[in-house]
Amino acid sequence: MHCDLDTFFVSVERLQNSDLVGKPVLIGGASDRGVVASCSYEARKFGVHSAMPMRLARQLCPEAVLVRGDYDQYSYYSNMVTDIIAEKAPVVEKASIDEHYLDISGMDKYFGCWKWTQELRQRIISETGLPISFGLSINKTVSKIATGEAKPCGEKEVNTGSEKLFLAPLSIRKIPMVGEKTYTLLRNMGIAQIATLQQMESFTMRRALGEHGVSIWKKANALDDAPVVPYAEQKSMSKEHTFQNDTIDMEFLKKVMLSSIDELAFDLRKDKKLTSCLTLKIRYSNFETFTKQVKLPYTSSERVLSEKVLQLFEKLYTRRMLIRLIGIKFSGLISGCYQADLFNDSVKDLGLSNAMDGIRLKYGVDKIARGNSLL
Repeated sequence: MHCDLDTFFVSVERLQNSDLVGKPVLIGGASDRGVVASCSYEARKFGVHSAMPMRLARQLCPEAVLVRGDYDQYSYYSNMVTDIIAEKAPVVEKASIDEHYLDISGMDKYFGCWKWTQELRQRIISETGLPISFGLSINKTVSKIATGEAKPCGEKEVNTGSEKLFLAPLSIRKIPMVGEKTYTLLRNMGIAQIATLQQMESFTMRRALGEHGVSIWKKANALDDAPVVPYAEQKSMSKEHTFQNDTIDMEFLKKVMLSSIDELAFDLRKDKKLTSCLTLKIRYSNFETFTKQVKLPYTSSERVLSEKVLQLFEKLYTRRMLIRLIGIKFSGLISGCYQADLFNDSVKDLGLSNAMDGIRLKYGVDKIARGNSLL
C-alpha cells in the first residue's frame, strides 16, 4: 500500500483557517527568490506547481492566497498520521513528510487487504481531518502510480496480473524517476505512453540512458522488488537561508548563522538528540558552492556550536565574493541529553538556555532569540 496526504501543507493550513477552503492557495516564501513549497488544486489549474518560483506562480495565479507556512504544524500532523498507521500496519516506511509505504503481505488470508486499507484511510481522515489517497498493488512502483491516479482523496486497487494493463495507457511522466530531462529525451525518441516502453527491449533503454534507462524500463513493466524499509532514526538536520539580495555584509551573515544554530540546537534538545558533526555550506553569487565540516564531542549547546560555525566560516570564506546562500547541517545524531561542560559552561548560560527553551516550547520558536542572532 502507498498512501499520500493530498496537498498536505495546504490541507493543514485549511484546518487552521477554514477561509482558505475552495480558494487557490500557495505555501512558501513571499520574496522574489521564494519558491512554492505546496499549492492547492485550485492553484494548479493555472499551471502552478511545487518548486516553481513564487514570482512566476503569483503571475500565473494573482488571486491566490499566499501563506508563509508553519513547519512545526506540518510535522505535528505528519507524526499524527504516522502514529495511526504504525499502530495498525505490520511494516511501515515513511518515505517523506506526507507519504508512507505499507507492506501488508498476508493480510488477505485473515481480513482482506482492500477492506483493511479502506478502513485505515477512513480512520486517518476521521481522526486528523486531512484528505488522503492510496494505491494498492503488488509493489511500490505500481502502488505509487495508482495513488496518483486515485487523487484527489481517492483509493485505487490494481489487481495482481493486471499491472501492465493498468500502466500501459498512462503518460511516461507517471513513472517515478522520470524527471524533466528524461521526459524530454524519451519524447524525442517518440515515447509518450508507458505502453511503448513495455514493447521495447531493455537493452535499447540501456543504450539511451544507461542503468537509469533499465530501471525505468523495469518500472514501466511493473517490475519492482524494492522492499518496504521500516522507519529509520533521523541522522541529520539542516537549515538553509537564500538571501533576497546577494550580500557581503559580515554582521548580517554572522547573525544568520547564529540564528540558524539557535533554531537547530533547540530542535536537538526538543528531540533529545546530540550532534557530533557540524557542516557549513556557502554558495557564492556565481553559484559556486563550498562546504566544510568539523567533528566535535556530542553536544546540543548553542554556545559550542556557535563558536564552531564562526570558525568554519573564517576558514571557508576565501573568495571575497557576494554570498547567495548559507546552509548549516548537524549530522551524526544520537539520542541523548547535553552534559554540561564543567570548565566552559556557566550556570547563567545553562539557565538562560533552559529558560529560552521553555518560552519557545510554550509560545513558538520565533518568540525569543539571543541578541547577537537577531536579524
